Amino acid sequence: MPELPEVETIRRGLALRMTGRVIVRAELRRPDLRRPFPPMLADRLRGARIGALTRRGKYILIELDETGTLLLHLGMSGRITAAGPEIPEALHDHVVLTLDDGTMVRFNDPRRFGLVDYVERDAAAAHPLLAGMGPEPLEPGFNAAYLNRALAGKLTPIKSALLDQRIVAGLGNIYVCEALYRAGLSPRRLAGSVVGVRAARLVRAIRDVLDEAITAGGSSLRDYVQANGELGYFQHRWAVYGREGEPCPGCTCAEGVRRIVQAGRSTFFCAKRQR
Repeated sequence: MPELPEVETIRRGLALRMTGRVIVRAELRRPDLRRPFPPMLADRLRGARIGALTRRGKYILIELDETGTLLLHLGMSGRITAAGPEIPEALHDHVVLTLDDGTMVRFNDPRRFGLVDYVERDAAAAHPLLAGMGPEPLEPGFNAAYLNRALAGKLTPIKSALLDQRIVAGLGNIYVCEALYRAGLSPRRLAGSVVGVRAARLVRAIRDVLDEAITAGGSSLRDYVQANGELGYFQHRWAVYGREGEPCPGCTCAEGVRRIVQAGRSTFFCAKRQR
């Protein structure tokens, strides 16, 4: 599933092609993805002028006219691209928007775990999928003081705590593994013990790895591509994720990168460097 850097990369790419444009045609080629499409969605989209594109966690929000917002989630295998009509259609192009300059925005989702919803503008923050979400990790409110409060008394592993979208929005398995490695924190450490200097180190590591991943266009793993169809490149800079048994960068441990399973998810880390 695309994580914050991938979704932010897609948002930026879509904004370049969509902001200010008018949707002249809206095709819904099936009645649902993960959920049924809202009633009359195609009619609401047709003729709408697109405003700002924003992101909340792993969701993209597209402002439509003065009152509506289109909410998108890529799920496990979804991709959203914006290109000219010369790009051929593909199997599983379930939602296709044609803009007034000829740009075609395609939501392709083979496994149909993605989501498309429509909400009134003033109700977007209260949407059940967004309400209760923690702060954005790249915004000022996510700092050591906040993390101290959010993790206080938690007996879950720090890896699991960081995947909880109520604590911090947008993080997923890849970037949590990478951030914990940079911060020198074991994924098995109790979340409540990550305070003070450790919390500050972790916040800095999270911010750094996300910034670098966004600059690199995200990590292309399986289905992910940028809005222009190009691959991301951050997967070539992973320190630990997916590198079981390989040498740890900048470390002299003999074992190399280890893999364990936590809450059904693979965790990659260095037992010597991360405490």
